[in-house]
Amino acid sequence: MSAILGHRRTKTVSVTSGKGGVGKTTIVSNLAFALARQGKRVLILDGDLGMANVDIMFGVKAEANIHQVIKGEVEIAQAITPLGTNIDLIAGGSGIVELNRLNSFERRAMMESLQSMDGLYDYMLIDTAPGISDNVLYLNSAAQETAIVINPDPASLTDSYALIKVLNQEYKESHFSIICNQVRDETDGMALYHRFNEVVSRFLFVGLDYWGPLTQDPLFRKSAQNQRLILKHEPTSESSRQLLNISMKLERSLVRKNEKSGLQFFWDQVVGVA
Repeated sequence: MSAILGHRRTKTVSVTSGKGGVGKTTIVSNLAFALARQGKRVLILDGDLGMANVDIMFGVKAEANIHQVIKGEVEIAQAITPLGTNIDLIAGGSGIVELNRLNSFERRAMMESLQSMDGLYDYMLIDTAPGISDNVLYLNSAAQETAIVINPDPASLTDSYALIKVLNQEYKESHFSIICNQVRDETDGMALYHRFNEVVSRFLFVGLDYWGPLTQDPLFRKSAQNQRLILKHEPTSESSRQLLNISMKLERSLVRKNEKSGLQFFWDQVVGVA
């Protein structure tokens, strides 16, 4: 890791969904690549405990995870896996669940080890598990920005609505961003966003931003199936263009957001020290 980047705070973004199979890990990995290509330093936290596979997307195998940090087996620096230029990973293992079962001494020790990371990265992208488990809720509520991936499947919309409802009512979260994946075209993506926004706005007092669509692209589907980065291997594809647009929306959305900023704040919330 490089030296701390001045007094700059790391921006935290969770990418989540109500149901599985909507493409979160593929999106997170490509967004990290897009940001890194612009010279941003990115840390990915793989919080999808059942299907932790961010490292595979980069052709790397994580040798350590945050669970081992909690158990005192490795230092935090040893749990960081380089994935490529400007991109590092903290693998989740089963550690995210364990974070919420620490005693006060373990929490303080954990926070001291994590504190040195704040400012080392411009962004931390969190790939959460789908659904509304405690683990998912902790990670989403602690992040500065929560992006929810939906697709035209009715179950995706129903479950994503449930996720937003719980985060709003139990954690007082009132702002979310939406990515519409697996849509026919950009018009279809916008229509899906508006349909979802209409239902959410009817029953909940929250704001939804639209980060854009990812249309049905055979190249994107093939890249996801082969666990490869489309931005790296097919940079001129339509999906690559759309992912770059989403990465720009992500950057703009955080320009004026100072609340909940920094890795220290994020880990305080997850570990329960604050």
